[in-house]
Amino acid sequence: MAYILSMIAHPASPAIEISLRERLSGLFPNSEIQELADGIAYDLAVTDYDAIHIARQSLAGFPVDINILPAHNRRKKLLIADMDSTIIQQECIDELAEFAGKRAEISAITERAMRGELDFEAALKERVAMLKGVPESALMETFERRIALTSGARILVQTMNKMGAVTALVSGGFTFFTDRVAAATGFHTTQANDLCISDGVLTGAVAEPILGRAAKQNALHRIARDKAIALDQTLAVGDGANDLSMLESAGLGVAYHAKPAVAEAAHTRIDHGDLTALLYLQGVKMSEFALT
Repeated sequence: MAYILSMIAHPASPAIEISLRERLSGLFPNSEIQELADGIAYDLAVTDYDAIHIARQSLAGFPVDINILPAHNRRKKLLIADMDSTIIQQECIDELAEFAGKRAEISAITERAMRGELDFEAALKERVAMLKGVPESALMETFERRIALTSGARILVQTMNKMGAVTALVSGGFTFFTDRVAAATGFHTTQANDLCISDGVLTGAVAEPILGRAAKQNALHRIARDKAIALDQTLAVGDGANDLSMLESAGLGVAYHAKPAVAEAAHTRIDHGDLTALLYLQGVKMSEFALT
């Protein structure tokens, strides 16, 4: 079977110098290296899946991501992405917690939930209950002052759109934020939970049913079915335990700067690059990026 060995660095630190490329080529002298972006992303055609272990061992300690993928059907027709700590840099509920004076308590629960140590639904209810009484205006203040897109997010979504793919933002967080993040990046569709609000304040409840791990996986299957997209033509990305089922179901599931258990379980992981790495994994060259 034909594979592609992918080597990717963060675009802000193009660490793949000629010496590193020669080192990789030396491991596989019969393979030709292809440049996707100077100093940032390269492909190497290989026939042995074990090439991934050889490359990772040889390049351990370098700030580069090494992955192996089937050479066929690389460009995907559906991108489905987690929001918090993936498309955006923050966890929205942790930022909201500042307005309740509960940052430390809520952040601790978030971390454990994302590591898979707590039931997602129960953990979400517990955290939202701590937000009771927070003014509705805090939602917009949080979005405008505390939420920032992850590097490469807009380029990723816009380029996938340009390529004719369907793009979906799915979150265990809240629709207030997914709607605005989708507008800022270009996602076609969104899915998230609704915070309950009454008389201008958060009630401390979240509307049922709560959308968590299973809902993300279901969204992948539903959108793929509705758009007549085969699962092997789908790409999913996330960082937390509630993303694992979605990542496992996708044709290409990418753990992005993920929690340890998620990174270990995922077939493909990005620990150093930004979100444009998902384009390089598909063999997309920088010259093809949508940069608007």
